Amino acid sequence: MQTRFFLLFFLVLFVSGSALSQRNPSNTVRIGICADVHLPTMHDAEYRITTFIDSMKIAKPDFLVDMGDFGTPAPKYAPYFAIWNSYPGPRYHVIGNHEMDGGYTLQQALAYRNMTSSYYSFRRNGFHFIVLDGNDKKTPDAKGYQEHIGTQQLEWLKTELTKTTDPIVIFSHQGLGKDGVDNSAEIRRLLEAHNQQAKRNKILVNFYGHIHYDRAEAINGIWYVCINSMSYKWLGEEYGHIRYSPEVDKEFKWIKYTAPYKDPLFTVVEISTNGTIKISGKKSEWVGPDPWALGYPETDKPYIKPEITERVLRFKRIR
Repeated sequence: MQTRFFLLFFLVLFVSGSALSQRNPSNTVRIGICADVHLPTMHDAEYRITTFIDSMKIAKPDFLVDMGDFGTPAPKYAPYFAIWNSYPGPRYHVIGNHEMDGGYTLQQALAYRNMTSSYYSFRRNGFHFIVLDGNDKKTPDAKGYQEHIGTQQLEWLKTELTKTTDPIVIFSHQGLGKDGVDNSAEIRRLLEAHNQQAKRNKILVNFYGHIHYDRAEAINGIWYVCINSMSYKWLGEEYGHIRYSPEVDKEFKWIKYTAPYKDPLFTVVEISTNGTIKISGKKSEWVGPDPWALGYPETDKPYIKPEITERVLRFKRIR
């Protein structure tokens, strides 16, 4: 009788524990991320993208994301896209502002990546992922590089937020934080209002690139994380310096206006509904003098470094 009692007791504990686990599941997703590869700028772009893909084949994240400014649809970059496509798992692209350099259109950039739209969503491991395009024109006659998310895309985003009860992660090339797209404050209000209505941390984080910073900041309960460039910090023509050789400089005319990283930077991010965003770190060094040796402004100096900092970012556990 006593044996039967204990068996029944442990059965009740098991069933109760299973039910509790189902009510409070802990989901985890691992993402391989690279940003701002800038294939046309770097003379060693093949080495950089190959290193990333080889590393991801070992790390085996659930999927890869290129955060934009990968390369144009020029035929000569096809071998680099082939390296990216050699990864055996799911792969996603974000459209950056340099994807259309050289007179290429957005539709050409999308077709080169087998994409039907520059903004879209997908679901994996109990998370809902939203990819945005920050290259919309603010006005029809706007020229040059854009940093804007237009009305049509915003309406799509509003609908997309309501389509899921899953925790949401947003990818964009230009960020949604304080130095992001020019209507970032409007977008943050939208995201924060959605979290308030959901009464939980439904929208967790916005990952972005574009400014080649190593930075993470929380604004009203949502993380905004800039993934550093795989390749360099752009300095500008007034800070030109030949860092490799005259031969490299002659063939890659923009490289002397950058402060390159010796090694390619990229990361694996792990997000858990237990309340953590873990970012793996990777550190390199400058090729040649650092930006400040050339007189580059020290504004935002803490974020300008050849590194992706290892971080554990926290949010309120999702129940």
